[in-house]
Amino acid sequence: MRKTFFLFLLLLLVQETWGQSARQTDYINQYMGMAIKQMEKYKIPASITLAQGLLESAAGASRLAREGNNHFGIKCGTAWHGPYMLMTDDAPNEHFRVYSSAEESYEDHSLFLRQNQRYSSLFSLHITDYKGWAYGLKKAGYATNPNYAVNLIQLIENFNLYKLDGSYSRSLAKEITNVSIDHQVFMCNRNFYTIAKSGDTFKSLGEEMGVSRRKLCKYNEVDKHHVLQEGDIVFLQEKQKRADKSLKGYWHQVQPGESMYSIAQHYGMKVKTLYKINYREADYVPQVGSLLLIR
Repeated sequence: MRKTFFLFLLLLLVQETWGQSARQTDYINQYMGMAIKQMEKYKIPASITLAQGLLESAAGASRLAREGNNHFGIKCGTAWHGPYMLMTDDAPNEHFRVYSSAEESYEDHSLFLRQNQRYSSLFSLHITDYKGWAYGLKKAGYATNPNYAVNLIQLIENFNLYKLDGSYSRSLAKEITNVSIDHQVFMCNRNFYTIAKSGDTFKSLGEEMGVSRRKLCKYNEVDKHHVLQEGDIVFLQEKQKRADKSLKGYWHQVQPGESMYSIAQHYGMKVKTLYKINYREADYVPQVGSLLLIR
């Protein structure tokens, strides 16, 4: 419920100026766990899988994704004996695979790459070489779009998806993919965060997420004595200096119980930036109803 409420607020704030990015962020939150599972199982970079899903499915909005759970635009081919749907792509009425779920689509995408000889050279690349994978997919003929590799790379870098491929993401993999997880991991302003529960401390969260208490305190701009409250946003990586660029010119109206710190956390930005762009001193306390420039 808390995840849904937070994402609803985030989408509401940016829907007029950030429509496509909001859909993409929502897609990332929903499917990054599947992408990490596939990386752990088949050694395909999670950033590549997620970027391909974003691109091929139009962030889940394409007809193929909505009606056929096909997130990667995979056509039937001679090896497919399951259900299909007709779509015009390179030619009219081409046959595209239909899946029972998005998870089945993600699994079949991995098998499609693993079992197809023309993609075999990609698996000799380092798991973090997303650029090599992107250009390799294009060279092997995954898509006819001449800008396919560039588009994948732009998505990966715009949303920092490459962070899913490193050792840090693997420490999060259990939390994101295990059905018995205690804390879910979300994304805001190109950074990962979780929501504190009653009794949580930076030490307990650090042990669970594979991040030291010292770093968590630093990332969230508090000292080691700070006491977490239920519902607090806790960033797992260093926050961006500013809010997302799509919020340029956006004004936040202060709500009861909010502080400069909680507002900065809500947008995934540095507290000092919020003070600076609003020309406020360190002792400023925002009043309910007042407006603060976010970016």
